[in-house]
Amino acid sequence: MDSRAVLTLFVLSSILLFKDNVCVAYKKTVTQPHVLFILADDLGFNDVSYNGRNHGSAMKTPTIDKLAAEGVTLGNYYVQPICTPTRSQLMSGRYQIHTGLYHRNFYPDRPQCLPLDEITFPQKMKDSGYATHMIGKWHLGFHKKECLPTYRGFDTFLGYYLGSEGYFNHNRSDSVEGIKMNGYDFHRDVGENLTPAWEYNGQYSTFVFTQEAQNILRQHKPTDKPIFMYLPYQAVHGPMEVPEQYKEQFKDKIKDKNRLNLAGMVSCMDEGIANITKTLKETGLYDNTIMIFSTDNGGPTILHYNNWPLRGAKGTLWEGGVHGVGFVHSPLLPAQVQGTVNKAFIHVSDWFPTIVQSIAGGQLNGTKPLDGFDVWDSIIKGTSSPRKELLHNIDPYFVKVTNITQLPSPFTPDIHAALRVGDWKILTGNPGVYNGWIPPLESGIVPIQPVMPEGKNIWLFNITADPDEKYDVAYKNPSVVKMMLAKLAEYYNTTVPVLWPDPDPNCDPANHGGVWGPWM
Repeated sequence: MDSRAVLTLFVLSSILLFKDNVCVAYKKTVTQPHVLFILADDLGFNDVSYNGRNHGSAMKTPTIDKLAAEGVTLGNYYVQPICTPTRSQLMSGRYQIHTGLYHRNFYPDRPQCLPLDEITFPQKMKDSGYATHMIGKWHLGFHKKECLPTYRGFDTFLGYYLGSEGYFNHNRSDSVEGIKMNGYDFHRDVGENLTPAWEYNGQYSTFVFTQEAQNILRQHKPTDKPIFMYLPYQAVHGPMEVPEQYKEQFKDKIKDKNRLNLAGMVSCMDEGIANITKTLKETGLYDNTIMIFSTDNGGPTILHYNNWPLRGAKGTLWEGGVHGVGFVHSPLLPAQVQGTVNKAFIHVSDWFPTIVQSIAGGQLNGTKPLDGFDVWDSIIKGTSSPRKELLHNIDPYFVKVTNITQLPSPFTPDIHAALRVGDWKILTGNPGVYNGWIPPLESGIVPIQPVMPEGKNIWLFNITADPDEKYDVAYKNPSVVKMMLAKLAEYYNTTVPVLWPDPDPNCDPANHGGVWGPWM
């Protein structure tokens, strides 16, 4: 072949290669879906009306109901019993025993955060070509700037760092070693630019977060990167604050003040989700968006949130604390699964690999070993879940029961723990304070209180047959108990040291311009 022919072949090959690369890049830009992940705070299992309407609840969530009914409702979906652990497992894809976050929530005065050597979910979304935005509650540490959302994978952040605050004034009070502290906790962070957002003082957070989401969607251009938006609402966590107009429709049915406020808060959040969905459609983004909705834990029944007919509440390992509300909504879902209830076994830690790998088309390299599974085929094809078991938690520092009866087992059954393997669920130690079945106040149903024998520290349930945990079958199935305790012992052997440092009074906002923020 002469030199001119070689040159011609080289040029043609280069053109074709360039063309192919452009096509691949264009295809990736066009087909990568936008991902909107909405996390509701403290929303009870029975506080969405698609569950509650059959169980005496007066709550109304027409938008959530409609989105779930048109999508895939997750009927066997689990989260953690309190706020920080659920968020840590969502962000890391790892059980809290493997990150040291298995004891309680994060508090303002303790220098804690999701360990900085953990590769996070939003970091992998950025690696996959996404613009990453967070709006709402962080609750994964703030004592160092490196702990904050825009240092952990998010391009932008509008919200608050702590676990709770006023909905209008965005203030949080605390007391450390007798020192009373109070500070403002609302921030607009972009990259390394961390800015207290004083302009939102007096504005209701559900409105603010909804409007911020709408603004980001409206500003998106077809040539921009696809959007990953994480929207962990403050709603409906306490304090019980909501504009008056949202309570009016419930006053005839709900007389309890807390329950009435909650109904208004739920309704306001539902309206916010409706407004965001409308904006997605108006901007033309809806047809290429996957929306995922999840609760972070069960409702705190002490404030009349409701998980009926499930047993227990927020802060417990009973189903009322860990059985979440969740759905996936998108016109991209196959027609045959739209409008279905999916019974695949799914946990909040599964979203990391599922979204990064199967939705975003990214890679999971560089992470520590994940405890989550890619469950996308289970959602869109109805196949069985790759998840066969779930460690709800092990916390050796939780309050232990007294007068325990030791069993010959490699795992000490006085430790607060729970594990699910297939249909079986075992609980050990003290499962939590709220052990009964508590109906919504407005239902007129009489609460059921369980018999809790003194010194009892092992319960076994067939959750598939008994989802409300009414029939303890531990003594009828000693071989199953032995197997489950052995598995708990295996998990316990992989537990890393707990991250629970002493309080540090240097966190005082008085030393930092009246703002809760990094102090180290």
